[in-house]
Amino acid sequence: MLDVACGSGRHARHFLALGHAVTAVDIDLDRVRDLSHTSRIELVEADLEAGPWPLSGRAFAAVVVTNYLWRPLFPELLAAVEMGGVLLYETFAEGNERFGRPTNPAHLLAPGELLERVRGILEVIAYEHGVVNYPRPAVVQRIAAFKPAPAQERALPIDVLA
Repeated sequence: MLDVACGSGRHARHFLALGHAVTAVDIDLDRVRDLSHTSRIELVEADLEAGPWPLSGRAFAAVVVTNYLWRPLFPELLAAVEMGGVLLYETFAEGNERFGRPTNPAHLLAPGELLERVRGILEVIAYEHGVVNYPRPAVVQRIAAFKPAPAQERALPIDVLA
């Protein structure tokens, strides 16, 4: 499992508690250093906006991104989802300005943007765009999507159809 822009490690901690191996990446890992003694975690300190993608060539069963948006990173995030793996992404969307930060359009998803970003690469399981009240009022966009096997690998053998 990959926790992108992990912050305090809420998702990393959850998946560790469930027994999963976790890779957590952020520009500053101070808030998750207490996890460094855990054998199932890999902590990667990297500036995702100024540096190269630090996990190039690696794929994960789950990629989780919350409250973070850096549009140039989408190709790497989608490539990091392994075949059969899932992407769980939630962040702020246009309209959030009326509730507070973030208000910068660079940090707000346009309506349907997550759907467009995954189109042709991942299959959507669930998608939402709207107002939430917890943990505070905000406009968010959420998607759960998985990376299917290529069509030729999903096809049934001809003898099974007979």
